[in-house]
Amino acid sequence: MYSPSVLDHFKNPRNAGDLQDATAVVEVSNPVCGDVLRLSARVEGGIIAECRFKAQGCVTSVACASILTELLSGKSLDDARRITAMQIAESLGGLEQATFHAAHLAADALTGLLAKIR
Repeated sequence: MYSPSVLDHFKNPRNAGDLQDATAVVEVSNPVCGDVLRLSARVEGGIIAECRFKAQGCVTSVACASILTELLSGKSLDDARRITAMQIAESLGGLEQATFHAAHLAADALTGLLAKIR
């Protein structure tokens, strides 16, 4: 049911935890399934220098949050704005329709985070 990449990011999440000196922090949730994602980032000179997440939810929610932090690290804010739910899912080898909500949750967190950084 899950790709090897999804399982790897779930079992070995990258950049999990709090970011003490964050420029912005956002928390989003999916009221239907109960997943919650907190995303934080530190921006230096228009570049995402570091980002971290905390997630409570299903396997794919944790995996999507983990891969999102990898996609964001070192990116300009303009490049970060181009990241979509589909790109998040594809970065994990694809997601089944039943689990695609996790990519949307990660994309929603990114949108909220970038809105706070302006």
